[in-house]
Amino acid sequence: MDNPIDHSIDLGFVNYVQHPTNQSYIVYRFVDAKRATSFEAALVVKEIWFEKDHDEKRGRKYTLFGVHKNDFKKTERINFDVEATHKKPFIPNKIFRYSIMLISGTILTLALIGYCKQQEKLASYDQSDILINDEK
Repeated sequence: MDNPIDHSIDLGFVNYVQHPTNQSYIVYRFVDAKRATSFEAALVVKEIWFEKDHDEKRGRKYTLFGVHKNDFKKTERINFDVEATHKKPFIPNKIFRYSIMLISGTILTLALIGYCKQQEKLASYDQSDILINDEK
């Protein structure tokens, strides 16, 4: 696949699509005004030409940016940076987030200890040729 935006199906996984009438342009869409403002500021700083518009579909107001395909790699990087800047943590509560990490670390440690203990038992079986649980 040469160009990642040459898809006829838009499932909404990314916030850009090919322009519906002019195939030389990409349209970035933002619902969040903060993300749109950050994206626009970054385009101005990088001196990338763009067109801006607003659209409303299904009760949501979108801010649209039209950018030429030649600038796709630059704008994709800007888009990733904007999303990273404005993303929310997966688990917003700090106490809950760190307790999940602590519990996960404890379970992993216990699993590693169990694995090492099992290897010791297997090693003793290999040396004596007697089953470990053999009652004889």
